[in-house]
Amino acid sequence: MMNRGKILGFVALAALLLVAVNAREEEGPCEEDDFDIESAQINYDPMTSRLAPSRVERQLQLNDPAYQPRQVYDLKKEELDEIRKEKMYPFYDKDAYGKSGDLVREINDNSAQVQKQLNFLLPFFGFGFNYTWLSIHGFLGFSDSMGSSPLPPLQFPVQTWPVDNDPSFISPFYSRCRIGRVKESDQDKRTPGVYFRLERDLPARFDESGVKMRERIKWDIREAIVGSENFFPKHAIIATWKNVSFVGGYNAMENTNTFQIVIVTDEVRTYAMFNYAHLGWTTHAEAGGDTNTGQGGVPAFVGFNAGNGTKAYEYKPYSQDMRIRDLTYKGYANRIPGRHVFRIDERVMSGNCFDDETVYTSQPLVFAPESGNMMGGMMVNVTGPCFNADRRIICRFDTQDVVGKYIDQNRAVCIMPRVYATGYVDLTISIDGGNFNWKGRFYVESPTTAPEMVWFQTENFHELNPPELRLRWDKTNLTVDESAKVRISVWGYREDTVNPKMEYIDMLTDGVVNNGDVKIYPLDFANRDNGPNLRQYTFGFIQINLTIYDPKVGMSPILWSRPIPLGWYFSPQWKRFEGDKWAHDRCNKWIDYDRQMRPFTYELPICPCMMHQAASDKGRYVPDFECDRFGNAQCFYHQGAQMCYRSGLSSRDGAGQQCCYDKDGLLMMTSDNKWGGNPGRSHNLGLMPWNEAGKVPSLSHWQMDVTPFYTCCLWQDETSEDCEIYRFERRASQDCVGYQPPGAAAVFGDPHFYTFDNMTYTFNGKGEFVLVRADTVRHKLDVQARFEAIPNNVYGTARATVLTAVAAQENTSVVVEVRIRPPYAQWRYRLDVIVDQRYVYFDTFSRHVQNFKGVTVYTPTSILNQSHVVIMFQSGAGVEVVENNRHMSARVYLPLSYMNQTRGLFGNWSMDLYDDFTLPDGTPGPSLDINNLESLHNSFGMKWSVDDKFDPYKGKSLFYHENGRSSNFFYDATFQPIFDVKPPLPANYSSLNSTQIDQTCGNSYQCYYDYAVTLNRQYAIYAKYYLDEIVNIKSNNLKVVISCGALPAPKNGRKSTFAYTPGTFVKFDCDPGYVLVGEDRRWCYASAEWNWALWGDAQCIRKSFSLLFSCRSFPSDNHQMIQVLPPKKKRKKSLFPSE
Repeated sequence: MMNRGKILGFVALAALLLVAVNAREEEGPCEEDDFDIESAQINYDPMTSRLAPSRVERQLQLNDPAYQPRQVYDLKKEELDEIRKEKMYPFYDKDAYGKSGDLVREINDNSAQVQKQLNFLLPFFGFGFNYTWLSIHGFLGFSDSMGSSPLPPLQFPVQTWPVDNDPSFISPFYSRCRIGRVKESDQDKRTPGVYFRLERDLPARFDESGVKMRERIKWDIREAIVGSENFFPKHAIIATWKNVSFVGGYNAMENTNTFQIVIVTDEVRTYAMFNYAHLGWTTHAEAGGDTNTGQGGVPAFVGFNAGNGTKAYEYKPYSQDMRIRDLTYKGYANRIPGRHVFRIDERVMSGNCFDDETVYTSQPLVFAPESGNMMGGMMVNVTGPCFNADRRIICRFDTQDVVGKYIDQNRAVCIMPRVYATGYVDLTISIDGGNFNWKGRFYVESPTTAPEMVWFQTENFHELNPPELRLRWDKTNLTVDESAKVRISVWGYREDTVNPKMEYIDMLTDGVVNNGDVKIYPLDFANRDNGPNLRQYTFGFIQINLTIYDPKVGMSPILWSRPIPLGWYFSPQWKRFEGDKWAHDRCNKWIDYDRQMRPFTYELPICPCMMHQAASDKGRYVPDFECDRFGNAQCFYHQGAQMCYRSGLSSRDGAGQQCCYDKDGLLMMTSDNKWGGNPGRSHNLGLMPWNEAGKVPSLSHWQMDVTPFYTCCLWQDETSEDCEIYRFERRASQDCVGYQPPGAAAVFGDPHFYTFDNMTYTFNGKGEFVLVRADTVRHKLDVQARFEAIPNNVYGTARATVLTAVAAQENTSVVVEVRIRPPYAQWRYRLDVIVDQRYVYFDTFSRHVQNFKGVTVYTPTSILNQSHVVIMFQSGAGVEVVENNRHMSARVYLPLSYMNQTRGLFGNWSMDLYDDFTLPDGTPGPSLDINNLESLHNSFGMKWSVDDKFDPYKGKSLFYHENGRSSNFFYDATFQPIFDVKPPLPANYSSLNSTQIDQTCGNSYQCYYDYAVTLNRQYAIYAKYYLDEIVNIKSNNLKVVISCGALPAPKNGRKSTFAYTPGTFVKFDCDPGYVLVGEDRRWCYASAEWNWALWGDAQCIRKSFSLLFSCRSFPSDNHQMIQVLPPKKKRKKSLFPSE
């Protein structure tokens, strides 16, 4: 018995010892007691100390605008350079009050996360947040965490969302972590745990800590990632996980990781920096990691997730891969191993290089700027593969190759070559003659829409003999060194063969200081003789580049002006070598050439009669970038115009229409003066292949259409015969006789439809449906809409749907999709535009109008938040998507050629209401009873649903389904909406009654329906707003306007009005020294005709002319008619009297 008792005692003692050991293991870190706060305050440096800087003075300067700091801290460059050598940003476990500094004591093994308020906007992955969750598990979250711990490997977005949570987070190391211990050998004795530091309002900081933090962050970001050269930080978050171990470890408390995330933003752009000090383990036990070492299994997730089933970025090849250990010595941001930088506001872009040969399949090439002038010269910084100074770098822009320059391991520089193209082209990289595997999309801007880098201060460069020209340029786009020297030269462009020619003409000045301003005196070049070849150039460019290249880059960027006439430079030579009539001779040469070309105007759309018609003809006309009252309102080539419009796409031969309108909204015509709109033989967008004469974007238009305006009109008198031929024959404005406005249909609200034939009805389907489908020999067009359930009202589920996305395609064009962004993602852009399954943006002037295969997409110049998008197709069909306060409407515009060729929810456009409910197979649908919503839903609306499988009558879904989804994700055949036209209000709901709804909605049943279903007044207001808009568009803007056509003013004369609508009375007058003969007044009749000119067309002749009188007697009365016969003038014979 005694032996047995001893044995039991030993067992109990061993058990107690084991418990004690485990208890010590669970206690975690021990506090350091030997830290001396007073000693730490001597020679205090906030960048290296464990002691947090004092916040007293900082709070004073932030809370009191009148506060003046005792001294603004002067940070020396040498000191900043030394600070920036350190990988980890400062974090503090002590402060002057004896507390824990940045250490978050609330986070421990039993409390995984705490919420932190930011009090500023943090843009992240398209969303905008003002709070975050700090988690022990290696991430910053912005929404609720996942309901349970998913089994690895983790996949984001969560495929089962919205059934399961899909959290939004930023994760430098997402794994199951616990707080570990400091080893005795560790030099950093700061307390293990999770640290959080918030640095707000950095531009207003003058204290030592604030200045050092601001400058360090600013230069670290600017030098770490391309495109951030002008970034200035406002707020920063520093979160640090120090000595964290893994859950499920055994005797592993000293096997720890230390890593950090620095997030910095100016509330528009956001950057994230991952700093990895040490990674002792990769995988927690539940993910298959070894319980002692934390190795093996599926390692931690590294990356970003936007949440709510939207999009994610996994940092490959490290995330959930054994190569995660490489994070401590890869990345090379700021040339620091273990630092990785990303831009994360709208989409995630990596600033880090990759030496893995397979990474290009998951990581796109990152470069900045992302666009450049077609003329070339833009310095493009690229990041992707890891570069080396002794390796050959080739950058390929579309099909043009240039040699790149090594800057550092993460960055190379390429000077964009001249690329005859517009829109998106491939930018690819090759190393040492290898494949061009690294790819991105580079946007090529046309020379007339690209940002103006070189410009003249005044408009006198259009003249022939200006005394001086003041030239300006954007000096920072060459170099930040203002003492650098630049050279300025003039270049010419012409198309006299199939291959366009671009040639250097002359050096205007060299060695000028790069201050962005210089004066040029044309008389200095008056005696030049550039030879007969160069004198052929009538227009060209100013080029500016560095005289001595930046030694680090070894090459110079090039700045180009927009196309300019060269009369100020060449006119003395033209006069000297070609005679006084050089302008006449050059104009006549063009006239002869143009007459031999094939006619082109018959293919162009007819100009609308009134400006409001052009504004509403969304399928055919886009605002002219050179004469836009909301943008460039200068209108130099159309003086007196309030607005001009151009055809959105070129004709089959590459031509384009232009229609200009005066302040009364009337069409301006060259028959009245030289400032009217002109059709163009070459469209500004050009025509593929872009590298042939007559097809080059912008430049062919200048060659064919703009330059002749100078030689024939601007450099001659407006009354000259040459200018008359230009105005009345070669580039005559088309009048609006015969213009037919398009038909229009709309969908809005919960959803309500307004068809082409003016039928109105309500259909609340859930899924993707056909709005318009035309599949005939003449037209092939598909416009589809996605409808999703509206948010719940105060009583729970609201049984209705709402428009959330529209997709369209014509013939073989690319598919364009416009979808509304989630509520928290509308801080900057309201709508997403997806072209050919790629997101595109319209936030710069040069990208407001973008051209793709078979389609032009644009946002109005005045729209900066991407809330209004117009899609234009080759046939003249247009789709307009508008968003207001999260309420979306789509309108479709079709030319008359679509009559009797459409099907879908917008009905058969036939001017007959009774066939609007035609079914997909062409058979008649339900009876015309728009009050029977249930019948419409089941027997008509649901029949037009589409999925991913092609149907001969409906086509297939055009929508871009991301994250493994399909059209079935949105489709719900069992969804039963409210079928009452005027739904009853809930019986126990007293906050709203039908009288109040009627006061808001008037006679709009659409407004009433939305108010009653959602119990939300905003839904009702926008339903009525969009209804009123489509009614007004169809009743007013798209109403046929009767026009009597052009009525030319007499040469050397004028007319009293430019109007041409019925009831217009026109009087003619002559300039001084001329007398009027012929009919001196005309009337426009309702029959669209001017009254007969009984006395002949009005003419103005010189008083000094000898008049020949002949009197004729009329048998019916005693009156006599005097016929005035002016001397005959020999006129040039036209080969093509009219086009």
